[in-house]
Amino acid sequence: MTMIADTVAVWVDGAGVPERVVWAGVRFRVTDTPTPLDLDLSFATHLPFLPTAWRFQGTNDQGESLVFDVVSVAGGQAWRVLHTYQ
Repeated sequence: MTMIADTVAVWVDGAGVPERVVWAGVRFRVTDTPTPLDLDLSFATHLPFLPTAWRFQGTNDQGESLVFDVVSVAGGQAWRVLHTYQ
């Protein structure tokens, strides 16, 4: 597992489910069914918005696949990669 905090571009469908991600200049298409992640928000008492987090497998055009954990930030206007797994 690689722990990361990079801002990434995530495209979602009409229901807010990730379809693709561009990370480190490489496009990955979601190639499995994304799973919502439960975030431990017990430390926060007055969040301005409830972040959304997902885990999904993405595959690039060269056939490399990674599993991504991503979370919405900035009021849902941006995304961060929390972890990647090979």
